[in-house]
Amino acid sequence: MRILANENVAGETVDALRQQGHDVLWIRTEAPGSTDQAVLRRAADEERIVITFDKDFGELAFREGLPVSTGVILLRVQAEDPTTLTQIVVAALASRDDWTGHFSVVEN
Repeated sequence: MRILANENVAGETVDALRQQGHDVLWIRTEAPGSTDQAVLRRAADEERIVITFDKDFGELAFREGLPVSTGVILLRVQAEDPTTLTQIVVAALASRDDWTGHFSVVEN
């Protein structure tokens, strides 16, 4: 899966997704300080799915229109530590393959 991880996604999670074979770009290293609009635009241009903890992406995706070539996965996950959080996110992404074109919410 082609993923664009927002700045608020932990590096441990980014690394784990890469180890699972996903093509992951991380805004924190690729384009720090990018606006949400710029992140969504880049995801559309590069046909990537955005992973974020930022609830603003919901409004933005619906207001701007979510391109079919991308998707947004909003993480609303509570975890005691980064490792547990990473395990939850990796398992959620592995549980299905139809993230593209949808606004999805992952919860505990």
